[in-house]
Amino acid sequence: MNKLVVLYDAGCPICSRFGSWLVEQPHLVPVTAVPAGSAAARELLPHLDHAATLRDITVVADTGAVWTGASAWVTCLWATVEHRDLALRLSTPLGLPVARAMAYAAAGLRASLTTTHVPEARGPEARSSGATVPEARGPEARSSGATGGGGYADDCDGLCAPV
Repeated sequence: MNKLVVLYDAGCPICSRFGSWLVEQPHLVPVTAVPAGSAAARELLPHLDHAATLRDITVVADTGAVWTGASAWVTCLWATVEHRDLALRLSTPLGLPVARAMAYAAAGLRASLTTTHVPEARGPEARSSGATVPEARGPEARSSGATGGGGYADDCDGLCAPV
Protein backbone atom coordinates (compact mmCIF):
# COMPACT_ATOMS: atom_id res chain seq x y z
CA MET A 1 0.00 0.00 0.00
CA ASN A 2 1.50 3.28 -1.13
CA LYS A 3 -1.27 5.82 -0.49
CA LEU A 4 -4.70 6.30 1.08
CA VAL A 5 -7.68 8.45 0.15
CA VAL A 6 -9.95 9.47 3.02
CA LEU A 7 -13.49 10.44 2.05
CA TYR A 8 -14.98 12.73 4.71
CA ASP A 9 -18.17 14.77 5.18
CA ALA A 10 -17.25 18.32 4.10
CA GLY A 11 -20.53 19.59 5.57
CA CYS A 12 -19.46 18.56 9.08
CA PRO A 13 -17.06 20.95 10.85
CA ILE A 14 -15.54 18.15 12.95
CA CYS A 15 -15.03 15.93 9.90
CA SER A 16 -13.48 18.78 7.92
CA ARG A 17 -11.13 19.61 10.78
CA PHE A 18 -10.17 15.94 11.11
CA GLY A 19 -9.43 15.79 7.37
CA SER A 20 -7.22 18.87 7.62
CA TRP A 21 -5.47 17.56 10.73
CA LEU A 22 -4.86 14.18 9.11
CA VAL A 23 -3.34 15.65 5.95
CA GLU A 24 -1.04 17.88 8.03
CA GLN A 25 0.41 14.95 10.02
CA PRO A 26 3.74 13.35 9.11
CA HIS A 27 2.83 10.08 7.36
CA LEU A 28 4.23 6.62 6.94
CA VAL A 29 1.70 6.20 4.13
CA PRO A 30 0.66 9.36 2.24
CA VAL A 31 -2.95 10.45 2.80
CA THR A 32 -5.22 12.60 0.67
CA ALA A 33 -8.52 13.87 2.11
CA VAL A 34 -11.36 14.32 -0.40
CA PRO A 35 -14.94 15.42 0.36
CA ALA A 36 -17.26 12.41 0.15
CA GLY A 37 -19.72 12.51 -2.73
CA SER A 38 -17.84 15.36 -4.43
CA ALA A 39 -17.03 15.54 -8.12
CA ALA A 40 -13.38 14.98 -7.18
CA ALA A 41 -14.26 11.81 -5.26
CA ARG A 42 -16.40 10.50 -8.14
CA GLU A 43 -13.63 11.18 -10.64
CA LEU A 44 -10.91 9.67 -8.44
CA LEU A 45 -12.92 6.58 -7.43
CA PRO A 46 -15.61 6.11 -10.10
CA HIS A 47 -16.60 2.56 -9.09
CA LEU A 48 -17.15 3.32 -5.40
CA ASP A 49 -20.65 3.54 -3.91
CA HIS A 50 -20.55 7.27 -3.24
CA ALA A 51 -23.89 7.32 -1.42
CA ALA A 52 -22.35 4.92 1.13
CA THR A 53 -19.34 7.22 1.57
CA LEU A 54 -21.71 9.98 2.63
CA ARG A 55 -23.07 7.77 5.42
CA ASP A 56 -19.72 6.82 6.97
CA ILE A 57 -16.06 7.80 6.81
CA THR A 58 -14.43 5.74 4.09
CA VAL A 59 -10.74 5.06 3.45
CA VAL A 60 -9.58 3.62 0.13
CA ALA A 61 -6.06 2.32 -0.49
CA ASP A 62 -4.31 2.34 -3.83
CA THR A 63 -4.53 -1.47 -3.64
CA GLY A 64 -8.34 -1.28 -3.79
CA ALA A 65 -8.85 -2.09 -0.10
CA VAL A 66 -11.73 -0.16 1.51
CA TRP A 67 -12.35 0.54 5.21
CA THR A 68 -15.39 2.21 6.81
CA GLY A 69 -16.43 3.11 10.35
CA ALA A 70 -14.09 2.09 13.16
CA SER A 71 -11.74 0.35 10.75
CA ALA A 72 -11.45 3.56 8.72
CA TRP A 73 -10.58 5.61 11.80
CA VAL A 74 -7.94 3.08 12.82
CA THR A 75 -6.53 3.06 9.28
CA CYS A 76 -6.23 6.87 9.34
CA LEU A 77 -4.22 6.70 12.57
CA TRP A 78 -2.16 3.81 11.18
CA ALA A 79 -1.00 6.00 8.29
CA THR A 80 0.57 8.59 10.61
CA VAL A 81 4.03 8.53 12.15
CA GLU A 82 2.88 9.62 15.61
CA HIS A 83 -0.23 7.45 15.92
CA ARG A 84 0.65 4.13 14.30
CA ASP A 85 1.30 2.44 17.67
CA LEU A 86 -2.12 3.58 18.90
CA ALA A 87 -3.72 2.24 15.70
CA LEU A 88 -2.07 -1.13 16.19
CA ARG A 89 -3.41 -1.29 19.78
CA LEU A 90 -6.90 -0.26 18.60
CA SER A 91 -6.87 -2.96 15.93
CA THR A 92 -6.56 -5.78 18.47
CA PRO A 93 -9.56 -7.69 19.84
CA LEU A 94 -9.29 -5.65 23.06
CA GLY A 95 -8.83 -2.32 21.29
CA LEU A 96 -11.44 -2.62 18.57
CA PRO A 97 -14.41 -2.05 20.94
CA VAL A 98 -12.73 1.23 21.96
CA ALA A 99 -12.30 2.17 18.31
CA ARG A 100 -15.97 1.32 17.65
CA ALA A 101 -17.07 3.46 20.59
CA MET A 102 -14.99 6.37 19.29
CA ALA A 103 -16.46 5.91 15.79
CA TYR A 104 -20.03 5.85 17.16
CA ALA A 105 -19.34 8.99 19.22
CA ALA A 106 -17.95 10.78 16.16
CA ALA A 107 -20.94 9.65 14.10
CA GLY A 108 -23.32 10.97 16.75
CA LEU A 109 -21.63 14.37 16.77
CA ARG A 110 -21.53 14.42 12.98
CA ALA A 111 -25.26 13.69 12.76
CA SER A 112 -26.04 16.76 14.85
CA LEU A 113 -23.61 19.09 13.03
CA THR A 114 -23.55 18.15 9.35
CA THR A 115 -25.18 20.19 6.62
CA THR A 116 -24.70 17.35 4.12
CA HIS A 117 -27.73 15.47 2.85
CA VAL A 118 -26.98 11.83 3.67
CA PRO A 119 -28.92 9.39 1.47
CA GLU A 120 -30.70 6.51 3.16
CA ALA A 121 -29.28 3.03 2.73
CA ARG A 122 -30.97 0.84 0.11
CA GLY A 123 -30.93 -2.87 -0.52
CA PRO A 124 -28.83 -5.11 1.76
CA GLU A 125 -27.45 -2.08 3.64
CA ALA A 126 -30.94 -1.11 4.78
CA ARG A 127 -31.36 -4.51 6.45
CA SER A 128 -28.12 -4.18 8.39
CA SER A 129 -27.26 -1.82 11.20
CA GLY A 130 -24.11 -0.93 9.27
CA ALA A 131 -22.19 -1.43 12.48
CA THR A 132 -20.38 -4.58 11.41
CA VAL A 133 -16.64 -4.17 11.24
CA PRO A 134 -14.40 -6.94 9.99
CA GLU A 135 -11.99 -8.38 12.52
CA ALA A 136 -9.04 -6.01 12.57
CA ARG A 137 -5.43 -6.98 12.90
CA GLY A 138 -4.05 -3.71 11.61
CA PRO A 139 -4.52 -2.20 8.17
CA GLU A 140 -1.52 -4.01 6.76
CA ALA A 141 -3.32 -7.33 7.32
CA ARG A 142 -6.08 -6.19 4.95
CA SER A 143 -3.95 -4.36 2.40
CA SER A 144 -3.41 -7.30 0.07
CA GLY A 145 -6.80 -6.66 -1.55
CA ALA A 146 -10.37 -5.77 -0.86
CA THR A 147 -11.99 -9.06 -0.06
CA GLY A 148 -14.43 -9.97 2.68
CA GLY A 149 -16.49 -6.80 2.41
CA GLY A 150 -13.98 -4.09 3.32
CA GLY A 151 -16.30 -3.02 6.13
CA TYR A 152 -19.35 -2.47 3.92
CA ALA A 153 -22.55 -3.92 5.34
CA ASP A 154 -23.41 -5.57 2.01
CA ASP A 155 -19.98 -7.23 1.66
CA CYS A 156 -19.14 -4.95 -1.25
CA ASP A 157 -15.41 -4.47 -1.60
CA GLY A 158 -15.99 -0.79 -2.37
CA LEU A 159 -15.47 -1.38 -6.06
CA CYS A 160 -18.98 -2.73 -6.65
CA ALA A 161 -21.34 -0.88 -8.93
CA PRO A 162 -24.14 0.88 -7.01
CA VAL A 163 -27.39 -1.07 -6.79
